[in-house]
Amino acid sequence: MTETESIAYDVVVLGAGPVGENVADRTRAAGLSTAVVESELVGGECSYWACMPSKALLRPVIARADARRLPGLSQAVQGPLDAAAVLARRDEYTSHWHDDGQVRWLDGIGADLYRGHGRLAGPRTVTVTGPDGVSRTLTVRHAVAVCTGTGARLPDLPGLAEVRPWTSREATSAEHVPGRLIVVGGGVVATEMATAYQALGSQVTVLVRGKGLLARMEPFAGELVAEALTEAGAEIRTGTSVESVARENGTVVAVTGAGDRIESDEILFATGRAPRTDDIGLETVGMEPGSWLPVDDTLRVEGSDWLYACGDVNHRALLTHQGKYQARIAGDAIGARAKGEPLQEPAPWGPHAATADHHAVPQVVFTDPEASAVGLSLAEAEQAGHRVRAVDVEFSSVAGAGLYGEGYRGRARMVVDVDERILRGVTFVGPGVGELIHSATVAVAGQVPVDRLWHAVPSYPTISEVWLRLLEAYRG
Repeated sequence: MTETESIAYDVVVLGAGPVGENVADRTRAAGLSTAVVESELVGGECSYWACMPSKALLRPVIARADARRLPGLSQAVQGPLDAAAVLARRDEYTSHWHDDGQVRWLDGIGADLYRGHGRLAGPRTVTVTGPDGVSRTLTVRHAVAVCTGTGARLPDLPGLAEVRPWTSREATSAEHVPGRLIVVGGGVVATEMATAYQALGSQVTVLVRGKGLLARMEPFAGELVAEALTEAGAEIRTGTSVESVARENGTVVAVTGAGDRIESDEILFATGRAPRTDDIGLETVGMEPGSWLPVDDTLRVEGSDWLYACGDVNHRALLTHQGKYQARIAGDAIGARAKGEPLQEPAPWGPHAATADHHAVPQVVFTDPEASAVGLSLAEAEQAGHRVRAVDVEFSSVAGAGLYGEGYRGRARMVVDVDERILRGVTFVGPGVGELIHSATVAVAGQVPVDRLWHAVPSYPTISEVWLRLLEAYRG
């Protein structure tokens, strides 16, 4: 390994995914010299193996499902999806796994890109070992931001390595559609990929250790998604663990805790995420390699005055949009501190504190039906000690839902704090509800009084009229 001279920067960002890019954008806007280190593709997990390719796979699935609900159109879309065309469009959406456009964007904001593996080498120091074996030392005046994200966490199962299981990466970048697919897990990745591959032609079996799908959302969300997957032909087994796996003559065999043998062509494990911090030099600054990085609301790592952690790696909210939100706040806080400016008070709307992480995190699950939620579920609100009331309505009561076609099934819930008369959480399940969630996010983040929501008049006939039905149900 060859070593070169050290180079000084105001800020060094580890990881050039959407989170790292946003940190760099804000620190450059503050006039700080910024280096970004990336060991794979600029654009990160979201652009190439998560958000973008998964939604490219799912969009034709959802569009066909919507069309099949409409008389006059349904007969035109009864055939199978063209799987090869769907995969080809997915490839276009990921720029064929080339990051030239993202690199040009970094160049455009004036950030320096270092390709290679970046590691902390003590306080305010980063070493980068490039593909050519040359090691460069970057010294840092103000901040290092760790934005390395997470990777799939695989269980410790006999035979797993030999099986070569799919994780979310393989599922979103696959070059073929397997005839049979086992999906292990019941969360977002599991339900979205089960939805996609069942529609693309796989026979899907979902194995869930718990009682149902989407356990972190309101129970009815997982129930409605499970019903739709089952009707589409997927098999869902709840309360089922996988004890061992093997590949026999090219066929995957999974053995469950009940002793059942399930055969498949591929097996996808969607069983959680682990932080990518095992080899970034945390031990050189007194921290445990492989650990999550706890932070304060300015995204500064607890106990440090120069180390920041944004996105999945801090374990606050494992969502791209939430990581980008954190990155913008961290970049602005770094810029203010570098200039010796006081941080604005966060109570609760200041620009230097990620307060939404605590009470207004939105999410959309792109299944059919879609499931979207923001804030606390009923159970979470009660566990947090709030006095709350859940208000539920069916979308069948909403005129705009009928325009989506026959057989629209969906439900909405708002969780109302009965003392403060604000919303603690909102959940929508049904076709098209992903586009509703930002209105709920504004209501929850802005702590809009329920009485004031009466004066936010929904347009007729749209599915946003569900807000009126919820308020009417609340009033009784």
